[in-house]
Amino acid sequence: MRVMVTGGAGYIGSVTSEVLLAHDHDVVVFDNLFQGHRDAVPDTASWVQGDLSSPDQIREAIATYRPDAVMHFAARSLVGESMVQPFPYLRDNVINGLNLIEACVEAGVSRFILSSTANLFGQATSALIDEDTAISPGSPYGESKWVLERGLHWVAEARGLRYASLRYFNAAGASEMRGEHHEPETHLIPLVLQVAAGRRECITVFGDDYDTPDGTCIRDYVHVLDLAEAHVLALTALDQGNRIYNLGNGEGFSVRQVIDTARRVTGKPIPEQIGPRRAGDPARLVASSDLIRRELGWQPRHADLESIIASAWRWQQRFPEGYAN
Repeated sequence: MRVMVTGGAGYIGSVTSEVLLAHDHDVVVFDNLFQGHRDAVPDTASWVQGDLSSPDQIREAIATYRPDAVMHFAARSLVGESMVQPFPYLRDNVINGLNLIEACVEAGVSRFILSSTANLFGQATSALIDEDTAISPGSPYGESKWVLERGLHWVAEARGLRYASLRYFNAAGASEMRGEHHEPETHLIPLVLQVAAGRRECITVFGDDYDTPDGTCIRDYVHVLDLAEAHVLALTALDQGNRIYNLGNGEGFSVRQVIDTARRVTGKPIPEQIGPRRAGDPARLVASSDLIRRELGWQPRHADLESIIASAWRWQQRFPEGYAN
């Protein structure tokens, strides 16, 4: 198929573009480079610098390349920032996403895959989260993704669009050529590796008195290559109907396990300091991915924490300044 990837210059979008190409799909990347990097886009992908806030730019790109499917990664995605600046998230993520969905329907693009989020379950009371867990977004960012999920449901009912919503937890790791480069960085694994590389003095552990084996929060980390493979599987599965899946490795790793594993992988001491708990941080959040495993045969191939961190460390060692190299 020919797949248009919005946000394909970003972390997960660029790796998914790489994997799509490896599966012999044609890829068209559409990105405004607000958070993405032009050098992250695979050389064999077609490139369109455009903005989803402009329906005309979307229509022109779709008319030019005539994609069979769209994968939508482009979004403002910082949970903490959305709590301080809710309007750009509630406005931009929702309106831009609806602009894209409408343009797809108008042009007869029949397949749409939404990059959704585990933040839909921000107030979850269950430690193991499946697709039947009650939706309770934890931030304006999570709310914006939920609005788009509901929008896709109704567009599918009214206009026959086939869609998948893939709700993933903590994406981590890297391919050989593409990795995580955010400004500012907010994710635990790249922050820990920045300490190992001497770019930060220490890593802060936000609370060590949780009801967990070592007192630190437990989270589900899933390798970005495994996420990308799930998108490829979902693309074909849409022939049999719409899909909603949670994506994780099914295990949780504590903050201290992440730090200790990074010490072993890098051979660096990685100093840490204990900070206060952050408001709203539950002790444990882990995805149940049984549904996509059962229905599509998805199986994370990089599920152990050491291989996830090792891949991110290799990428950081190879590209110490990220895409600024």
